[in-house]
Amino acid sequence: MSKKSISVITLGCSKNTVDSEVLLRQLEAAGMETQHDPAEVKGGTVIINTCGFIRDAQEESVEMILRFAEARKRGEIDRLIVMGCLSQRFRDELQQEIPAVDSYYGVNDLAQIVRDAGANYHYDLLTQRALTTPSHYAYLKISEGCSRHCAFCSIPAIRGKHVSRPMEEILREAAWLAGRGVREIILIAQDLTWYGRDIYGRQMLPALLKELAALPFRWIRLHYAYPSAFPWEIISLMKEHDNICHYLDIPFQHISDDVLKRMRRGSSERTIRRLVERLRREVPDLALRTTFLVGHPGEKKKDMDKLLDFVRETRFERLGVFAYSHEEGTYAWRHYRDTLPEKVKQQRVEAVMSLQEGIVAEMNREKVGETFTVLIDRREGNYWIGRTQYDSPGVDQEVLVEADNTQKIKPGIFGSVKITRAEGYDLAGVWTGIE
Repeated sequence: MSKKSISVITLGCSKNTVDSEVLLRQLEAAGMETQHDPAEVKGGTVIINTCGFIRDAQEESVEMILRFAEARKRGEIDRLIVMGCLSQRFRDELQQEIPAVDSYYGVNDLAQIVRDAGANYHYDLLTQRALTTPSHYAYLKISEGCSRHCAFCSIPAIRGKHVSRPMEEILREAAWLAGRGVREIILIAQDLTWYGRDIYGRQMLPALLKELAALPFRWIRLHYAYPSAFPWEIISLMKEHDNICHYLDIPFQHISDDVLKRMRRGSSERTIRRLVERLRREVPDLALRTTFLVGHPGEKKKDMDKLLDFVRETRFERLGVFAYSHEEGTYAWRHYRDTLPEKVKQQRVEAVMSLQEGIVAEMNREKVGETFTVLIDRREGNYWIGRTQYDSPGVDQEVLVEADNTQKIKPGIFGSVKITRAEGYDLAGVWTGIE
């Protein structure tokens, strides 16, 4: 690899973002010139960190690889490296189809990538990263892989069984982030609620969360909790500590018992409804985010109607929906036929999102006149763009604040915003002061 310049391009989820940040820190420690997701690349080495979770993500990754493979052939870059989930799953096929790539690496080959770059791999730097997010927030990955057996999911085949990071290592990284001015940390894992079972013999998310709450973060946010065996201690901590956001991401995937059983989710309509009811009772202002998967093998119209009724009744504050993707190596790939046409799957996606759009619009109109604490992320044109504690970056709605040069606003500042109008999924308001 060239030591002159290394550009890292990251595709996929926030877990990939963290992997790229760890890699960039290692390369920087070796004195290499690095950049992340540059607008333009001229010369040097390009490393593409790919996603291979579902078909759309795979296609996006392949298109990016092909783009830079052509640049490699034209001599516009010196070397092309592909890493991450896609090359973990399909390395042999990719090597045959796109030979212009110099090297392919899997998800656990970070040390080898660094060594092949001509640098020493520094294990003492594994709790440090070159942040690619705005400097005031960062993702904190607490585990790798997943030990669940959902029929549709390829993550265990890609990243293996759940492996928790030792708590002391996570806390050391969190303290490092806090020392560099990070105000918000977002805990991520394929399944936060499994954390600790493999190395401590029990759920340790509550214990970890209690330690993190003692650090000087303004916001701590939880992503990807599993609905089964939910650790209720984290709700007590949420009520006890002001810096734990009243926000929780729990992908339910469906509500029909028949579909949940075929998905191998280990949950039921009854357990999901009881979980939602108790969460809302315990934390009345909780922003509950969920994800649904439609078009799964065996999903009938009556199942879809039940799901729409559930969304209509439950009124989730935040919601995402995906069409089923028949992924090689999954339980569903081996045992089910993917019989629903893509057109039908997309119609079902659109039905859920259309319903959710109306729910969110109504909820947002109810917020007009209220005042919220907002964290400013960036400026776009004549507006500052921020979020409340009920919104995660990149996936949820935002708050627009009209820019006024007399106001001392900048990214990373917390302030009070009075909501004056609702604009679809977003809110707009006036800045009333720094908090």
